[in-house]
This record gives sequence, structure tokens and C-alpha cells, in this order.
Amino acid sequence: MADKIKKLMNDSAAARWAALILIALMMFFAYLFADILSPLKSTLESVRGWDSATFGIYAGGEFFLNVFCFFLIFAGIILDKMGVRFTGILSAALMVGGAFIKYIGVSEWFQATAFCSWMNSWWTSFPASAKMATLGFMIFGMGCEMGGTTVSKAIAKWFKGKEMAMAMGVEMSIARLGVFAAMWLSPAISKTAVDTVGAPVLVGALLLCIGLITFTSFTFMDRKFDKQLAEVGQSDTSKSDEFQIKDLGIIFRSKMFWIVSILCVLYYSAIFPFQKFAPNYFEVTLGVAPEFAARLFSVFPILAMVLTPFLGLFLDKKGKGASMLLVGSIIMFVCHLSFAFLLPVVKSSALAVVLILILGVSFSLVPASLWPSVPKIIDEKVLGSAYCLIFWVQNIGLWGVPLLIGSVEKSTGGYTVPMIIFASFGVIAFIISLLLKVEDKKKGYGLELPNIKEEAPKAAPELVNAEELAAELSKDECSDK
Repeated sequence: MADKIKKLMNDSAAARWAALILIALMMFFAYLFADILSPLKSTLESVRGWDSATFGIYAGGEFFLNVFCFFLIFAGIILDKMGVRFTGILSAALMVGGAFIKYIGVSEWFQATAFCSWMNSWWTSFPASAKMATLGFMIFGMGCEMGGTTVSKAIAKWFKGKEMAMAMGVEMSIARLGVFAAMWLSPAISKTAVDTVGAPVLVGALLLCIGLITFTSFTFMDRKFDKQLAEVGQSDTSKSDEFQIKDLGIIFRSKMFWIVSILCVLYYSAIFPFQKFAPNYFEVTLGVAPEFAARLFSVFPILAMVLTPFLGLFLDKKGKGASMLLVGSIIMFVCHLSFAFLLPVVKSSALAVVLILILGVSFSLVPASLWPSVPKIIDEKVLGSAYCLIFWVQNIGLWGVPLLIGSVEKSTGGYTVPMIIFASFGVIAFIISLLLKVEDKKKGYGLELPNIKEEAPKAAPELVNAEELAAELSKDECSDK
């Protein structure tokens, strides 16, 4: 049967990159929705009564259920047991459901309902709109983080032995384009709509429905690919190699898993929470309008989008993944320190753009080298659970840091201390990156090696001596006689 299939689907560049685009579009709409309210912090303060502490609780709510209900751990088990198709559709459905709950919470019509009045009667310092929006964001966050791990495992499956780092880089670039879109789309819709807060969220929720459709389209391709793998004996769903709960011990006993997880939580805690507060930071620091501040920050993912695929290609061909993590941590520290002390003094939009773009370089270096490194240190059988557990550790920071930043900004009345906190994460991340590089050198995980292994050159056929050949032919003739 194996002879009948001379070429698998992922051997076709067109097929595997088409699959990548379909799953990446789901994450594009997810990233867009995640930051749909970030440019509207000032609007939320004026029309819904949210302060910085309220906004911080809302922003951290995206990760609450993942952390405290251990949903991401269950998501990893679901992913390894049920596969990328089931888990991807489930994650997209959760995102859509959570998005519409969030829309209900911030919508204008909900504010006049009896249910809203009842919700305002308890925990009065936290508005009903924030309660509903946070609940929806929690459900959305379950789907978004599950989707991120599903996409990572799907790419590892479709690009195994091929341009895996580049593929992950392209996927991240497409997803980050969602941040850029949110910074432009959200203020534009808010400015023209009657429901200044609800309308952008509704548009984001509808776009997530498109993401659900694109991933569903991918599942038809993936089902056919699985059939091919089964026919050639490469299926990863055999009973002898099936994931079991006890296999989680493989992950928890891995020192490299904990190093990568800690590095991940430090780095992303200085990026994603910053994204939530960045438009307001530039608005306050530079004294510009909210819409201009959002568009100013929209350049953040641009350089990352351009660089990440090329960095992935470099990793595939040349390696140096651990070294990239070191450089990315340094850049992050320098940029946040500049946001704390330099930009408030200079107050230049041009300088702000330069710093944002440089921070985008860090946002390219670290993820582009971090995620393709995980399959090198974790057994493929538990890869989905490993990604989810790393995301779970990461989510602890992504939940707690927005609460911390919102509380500190409210108590200090400015962003200097919050930016110092972000910069400190960069220092610790640099130390952990050094530890990662040392451990890789000792154990030989290959983090500094390229992902694409060059085939050994075929041995050249031995040259035949003409005299020996003539002698052999002569012998054959004599024997025939």
C-alpha cells in the first residue's frame, strides 16, 4: 500500500502552505479581537465608567479560566487525545461564543436592561459592563489559547522535516497583522458608530465566525492527510503510541520544559499586557488623541510581521535559536526602559515609532526561535500537552501582570513604574536565556542547529578499470564456450 502513495499531501508546497493560511486566518481574527478594546480605554472610562484597575481586571480575565480552572492543561490532553481537527473547531467555537457575550456586556442596549441593573447591585466598584465583558473574554481566552497550541501542533505535523520555523514565523506574522488591524479598525468604527464601544466588538465577533469557517475548511485537508499517513504507516494515532495521562510526567520531569516555560512567561508578560495599555500610554505620555495613539502603536507588529518568516527561514537553514532568545531579551529590556525614562522627556512621536519598531524586532526574534524549539526537547506524543502546559505557565503572567499594571498605574498616576516592571522582565529573561543555552550545549538538544537536515551526499559510483573489465568479459566468453 505504501508504494501506491509516492507523494504525501505535505510534500506539495502548495498544499502545506494552503493549510497554513487556513489555520493562520483563525488566529488573525483571534488576535484582532483580543485587542479590539485596547484603543478604546479612554472611551470606556467616559461612557462605561471603567478606570485603570477595572481595565486591568478585564484584560487579565482573558487568561483567568486557563490558569485557575486549569483549562489549558485539559486543552492539551484534548489535543493529544482528539487531534487538531476536533480541538481547533472547539477552540474557534469558544472564541465566537465568548466574543458575543463580550459584545452584549459593552453594548449600549444592554446598559438599559434589568439584568444590567442587577449586576450593578453587587461589586459596585466593578461595572456590570465590565463583568459581562470579562466573562466573555474569559471564554474567548479559553478558545484563543487552545487555538494557539492547536495551530502549533498542526504546523509541526504538516511541516515536519520541512520549513517548520519559517511556517511558524509566517503564521505568527499573519496573526500579528490582527493587532495592526485592531488598532486601525476599532477606533474607526467607534468614531462613526452610535454604539461607540459595542460596534467594534460586534464586528470583531463576526470576523471570528469567518475564522471558524476557515479552520473548518482546513479539517477536510487534514482528514485526507491523515488517511495518507495511515496508509504509509506514519500515522501518530496507533494504540501503542497513544497519549496517556501518565505521559504528562515526561513533560514535568523535563528541566528544559521548565526553562522554556519560565522564559516564555517572562517574555510574553512584557509584550501582551503592554499591548493592552500601550495606546493609552502613548496618549498620556505624548498628549495625543486616542485615535492617533492607537495608530501610532499599530506599527508595532509591522517589522515583526516582515522579519519573522525570514528569521524562521534562517533558523531552518542556519540555526542559532538559543542565541536569538538572548538578543530578543536585551532588545525588550532596552525598549521598555526607554519608554519609562526617555520618551516622557523627549515627547517625540518619531522616537515613539522607532522604539515601537525596535520592540517589534524582539517580538520577531523570541517567538520565531522559541516555538520551533519545543519539538526538539519534547516527545512528539505529548507535544500538544507540552505546548498547552507552556501556555498555562505563560497565562499565569498574562493574567496577573495586567492586574498589577492597572493597579500600579492607578496608584502612581502614571506609566513610569509600569514600564520599569516590564523592563525587569527583560533582565530576568536574559538570565534564563543564558541558562537555556548552557543546558542545550551540555545535553545537545540542537537548539543552535538548523531545523532542515541536509541529506548526506550519495556515494559516487566506483570507476571501473578498463583492463579489469576486459578480463572479466574474456572470462565470460570462455565459460560460454
